Amino acid sequence: MGFGSYAPVAGWAKLSRMNNAEIAHIFDEIADMLEFEGANPFRVRAYRNAARIVRDLSDSVETILADPNRDLTDIEGIGEDLAGKIATIASTGTLPMYEELRAKFPPEVLALLRVPGLGPKKAAALYKKLHIRSLDDLREACLKHKVRELPGFGAKTEEAILEGIAFAGTTEKRIYWADADLYVQALREHMRTCREIEKLEFAGSYRRGRETVGDLDILVVSSKPAKVMDCFGQFEDIYETIARGSTKMSVRLRSGFQVDLRVVPRESFGAALVYFTGSKQHNIILRGMAKERGLKINEYGVFRGEKFIAGKTEEDVYAVLDLPWFPPEIREARFEFDWAAAGPLPKLVELSDLRGDLHAHTTESDGKATLEEMVDAAKKRGLKYIAITDHSRRVTMANGLGPERLRKQWRAIDRLNERLRGITILKGVEVDILERGGLDLPDSVLAEADWVVASLHYGQNQSRERITRRIVEALENPYVSVLGHPTGRLINRRKPYDVDLDQVFAAAKRYGKMLELNANPARLDLDDVACISARQHGIPIVISTDAHSTEGLGALRYGILQARRGGLTKHDVANTRTWNQLQKLLGRAEKMPKKTKKKEARHH
Repeated sequence: MGFGSYAPVAGWAKLSRMNNAEIAHIFDEIADMLEFEGANPFRVRAYRNAARIVRDLSDSVETILADPNRDLTDIEGIGEDLAGKIATIASTGTLPMYEELRAKFPPEVLALLRVPGLGPKKAAALYKKLHIRSLDDLREACLKHKVRELPGFGAKTEEAILEGIAFAGTTEKRIYWADADLYVQALREHMRTCREIEKLEFAGSYRRGRETVGDLDILVVSSKPAKVMDCFGQFEDIYETIARGSTKMSVRLRSGFQVDLRVVPRESFGAALVYFTGSKQHNIILRGMAKERGLKINEYGVFRGEKFIAGKTEEDVYAVLDLPWFPPEIREARFEFDWAAAGPLPKLVELSDLRGDLHAHTTESDGKATLEEMVDAAKKRGLKYIAITDHSRRVTMANGLGPERLRKQWRAIDRLNERLRGITILKGVEVDILERGGLDLPDSVLAEADWVVASLHYGQNQSRERITRRIVEALENPYVSVLGHPTGRLINRRKPYDVDLDQVFAAAKRYGKMLELNANPARLDLDDVACISARQHGIPIVISTDAHSTEGLGALRYGILQARRGGLTKHDVANTRTWNQLQKLLGRAEKMPKKTKKKEARHH
């Protein structure tokens, strides 16, 4: 869930418009509640898909509804029924079925679904048989060993639930960076109407590109702070003003998300931006370095005694300490200071460096757009190649493809490649790593593919040893190109499965394989720390969207943020290369069809 515990309160949304993230959140909660109720899995999936479609839209629902020449049903995956539900939420802030479900299952009960390993059936059993209504109730029941007495649970399950409660409790207060970004864009647009603002920047974990954001910090330079705060207070998503002083104002949005505005002096703007961007550990090191030089550094500037030395820009603040300006994404006191001591900082990878997307789905499995639509959208985004990687047959819920359907799709890709210019379509597949080991498709089929993503979707609760062995065996397969979403986590919803990443990294290096950084904002898997480790091992990273719609191709920007936090450069990311260069990196250039080689030469 993108908003954790920040569920819109019934009636609040009627005060102002609903943004895409809030509409998507309602569909996510409907899916959660239906799942808790034990509804048909396909019905649950329909609402999950609805949330994904709305969250991926490049335009706001409000903008689409206001345009007489546009209709929600023109968007792939949105039929009449879903369009009606979206319009109802946008205009009223809620949905009748949503309110009916909320009456059955209060938010405290739904928190049970965030406990790793506690699926909807078991959560419902706890709710009905032990009258569990909250995480606190669940913790108490586990400590009193009441849970293990229920059929289908047992002592080990009880212990696992108790461990998972701590994780569930940490997911309530932070939202996806992608959802926070929607607020940022809306706030930027609103604050542009304030002529008294000289400078405006967002700071905190949002600026550092963290995968989740707890609140927003806005820093402003203005000689008329009261006017700025008056303008800020007119932002239509505000539900209440928490506090207002002479230069600071805190508000809570309808979703419960907090935004803090600070008006700072012009000469202190850079120092304030460094201070409020963080991280805490980065700032501690800066203060220590300043102290060694007989200086003091804080949000107001750099001082020698009482004398102001610097603070107008971030560059000025860092320069006083003989440091370069650090990109915000790496300000975590992990490696940035070592880099600075060694020489010029490496240039971090940028969105414009990416040439292709290597993980995308179509209507052949669980995607919402056809092959032609996905390719056309990729081309319009300036990509030079795209791998179509629909699910293999093991993922029955996603209508996975067996050998016959897959080869039929690949023939269609060959025909499309013959007539298209400016983009190369790769014949790919997302093949499942089976619970018993091995892959979901025979080598004779995989050998015909240009690109093979191996992913683990089932058996995620197996032992660390078993899961690690399954993944290592998959990497050993000569036809596998990359390991998809390597830890299987879903941010705020599901912990990573228990896997020995050191062994995985060693296997990837040994067999010359790549690791995916899945750019879906709910995954961002690998995480930033794992990206650092992969870079140290010399393993190429592939930033892919795992797009299930044309709008989903826009997720590459989230993957770039994560890659930058991991210190990745253009050289570290495989799909900054041309397709021909990428094939050589895989050691499979000799297997390229002659037509594909000629086409590659034309395009690059």
